Amino acid sequence: MLLAFHKPFGVISQFTPDGSPHRTLAEFGFPKGVYPIGRLDAESEGLLLLSDEPVLNERLLHPDHGHHRTYWALVERVPAREALDKMERGLEIGGRKTLPCRATLLDPQPEVPARTPPVRFRKNVQDVWIALELIEGKNHQVRRMTAAIGHPTLRLIRVRIGGYEAPTLAAGKWITLGDAERKLIGV
Repeated sequence: MLLAFHKPFGVISQFTPDGSPHRTLAEFGFPKGVYPIGRLDAESEGLLLLSDEPVLNERLLHPDHGHHRTYWALVERVPAREALDKMERGLEIGGRKTLPCRATLLDPQPEVPARTPPVRFRKNVQDVWIALELIEGKNHQVRRMTAAIGHPTLRLIRVRIGGYEAPTLAAGKWITLGDAERKLIGV
């Protein structure tokens, strides 16, 4: 079984509490025996896959398989093409270089439902959405990459895994994926 879940802000990608004030996956009524494939930190939102098939973890997460994941990041100020190019080539973060990725300014800017709590608003600083397509997912990688080029991430949403784009599920909702969706994901 493979499920697609729209993980809301403030939820950790595990079923048991970790001592933080964040909610867990246990409150969303998933079938028994499923577990998250990969993670999204509590401050990130969007597409999270869950499954009861152990082989999917390796197939979808290991960079050797080149499995693409796309994120939309709301960042402070408009990054120049040169800053996006730096991210695409890979950045030195925490003593290691990130793998090459694809980074683009979203045009047109997407209309994204408001988040609870809302993103910090600054009257004199323009915020824009960029897209990052990665094949690796180190801890807080997107946030660290945007900070390294001088454009801190204010909001982060995973919108695609492989060729499967997140459906228009409300935050906190999930669906069971069929054969067609599994093929798009690459499993």
